[in-house]
Amino acid sequence: MNLRDLVYGLYARRVEGRLDHDQVPKHIGVILDGNRRWAKASGGTPEQGHKAGADKIQELLGWCAETDVEVVTLWMLSTDNLNRPEEQLVPLLGIIENAVRALAADGRWRVHHVGTMDLLPGRTQTVLKEAEEATRTNTGILVNVAVGYGGRQEIADAVRSLLLDHAERGTSFEELAETVSIDLISEHLYTRGQPDPDLVIRTSGEQRLSGFMLWQSAHSEYYFCEVHWPAFRKVDFLRALRDYAARHRRYGT
Repeated sequence: MNLRDLVYGLYARRVEGRLDHDQVPKHIGVILDGNRRWAKASGGTPEQGHKAGADKIQELLGWCAETDVEVVTLWMLSTDNLNRPEEQLVPLLGIIENAVRALAADGRWRVHHVGTMDLLPGRTQTVLKEAEEATRTNTGILVNVAVGYGGRQEIADAVRSLLLDHAERGTSFEELAETVSIDLISEHLYTRGQPDPDLVIRTSGEQRLSGFMLWQSAHSEYYFCEVHWPAFRKVDFLRALRDYAARHRRYGT
């Protein structure tokens, strides 16, 4: 261990020691950004960047388990990403599939897919469904893997699901118009039954949501980190939690 690693370890323990676990967010959303820029800066290929980013996920979940986080949503592939050239998309999907298999094989996490399944290739759909089924009875952190996910698409899918549900019940248009509410739409989101994210973290210095959990993040706190996702460290995670704990959440009051 060199001096830099020693100093970093001491600093991380100092930050962790001052962390109030009563103020830790229960649901954290993470926009895993900067894989390709990290690879370019390191002299590697985009595929190597995505692989390094996938490997970082298990580290993050370990840190979350240590700090009593209960739900983590990982944005791994957006609906916009599906428009990438096939030579880029196919390797990326393979890396995501392997990452999801690893999450299921770990034995600690409950895996849940959020996104539009029909937009994904059949093999990817199978991996996601098998991971969700294999981990259904696990009691650890609920891990939402956002693959083929877009916030606007989610809201559109929720409204479509709501309309179809009430059409099957024979609800008239007038009756439905009278009953539509925030809670009713929430019941048809990909994350129905889950708490909304308390904290949304985005790496690589970009300060925008890009459509991530548009409905659920209405009252979320945001933390933007300059470091690219594959280089995200425990101390960066702890700083995000410390920053969150220092904020006073008013919810409009």
